Amino acid sequence: MTAMLETRRLQGAYGGVRVLHDIALRVEPGEIVCILGANGAGKTSLLRAISNILVDRGGEVILAGADVSKLRAEAIVRHGVAHVPDGRGTFGHLSVDENLRLGAFSRRGAGAKEDRARALQYFPRLKERLGQQAGTLSGGEQQMLAIARALMLNPRVLLLDEPSFGLAPKIVAEIFQIIGQINRERGTSVLLVEQNAAIALQIAARAYLMETGRVVMQGAAANFRNDKAIQRAYLGT
Repeated sequence: MTAMLETRRLQGAYGGVRVLHDIALRVEPGEIVCILGANGAGKTSLLRAISNILVDRGGEVILAGADVSKLRAEAIVRHGVAHVPDGRGTFGHLSVDENLRLGAFSRRGAGAKEDRARALQYFPRLKERLGQQAGTLSGGEQQMLAIARALMLNPRVLLLDEPSFGLAPKIVAEIFQIIGQINRERGTSVLLVEQNAAIALQIAARAYLMETGRVVMQGAAANFRNDKAIQRAYLGT
């Protein structure tokens, strides 16, 4: 089967300091894959490299069999990769509805209206706040808006960077339930960077563990959940 997303020998650096070392990973069509690791392991840099917003980058990024390594970031978006960065990245001075409409700005053809309605079905709280300035939303609502805006691209692959960061456990559970629902109903492949390993491994099929810019372990999410070293280091058990 052709992977929906694949990286080969992916490298990245900041100011000449290497932060990614020959990363190889796969995300199959309709699969959720999570990336685990401590702070500074290179997880965020990995997503930036895939999206080509990491300036110093090498290696290959393959999307559904097509090499997109040389494409600019905006072209990668048009090929179906939506990136929800850490810190949410909403436009705080714009309304919720304006943020959603901007999410569809690069699309060509019909379907944006239907996708907006579907995004609001996933996040009904946003429907109640369409005219509200995004910067006045709660942290959880801003994360919901960031994901909803990404869905406006009708992506084939959704890159999520720490969607649980700074949120209350109840909101985290709600957001992860919706991520799983999006994956099941739309068949969207998801590459998820997450510090909360316990909840990430509940919805992921497979996982990769990164340390100092390298993949040091990979396998089925169930194997990670049952690994004693992973339990002690990342699951608090």
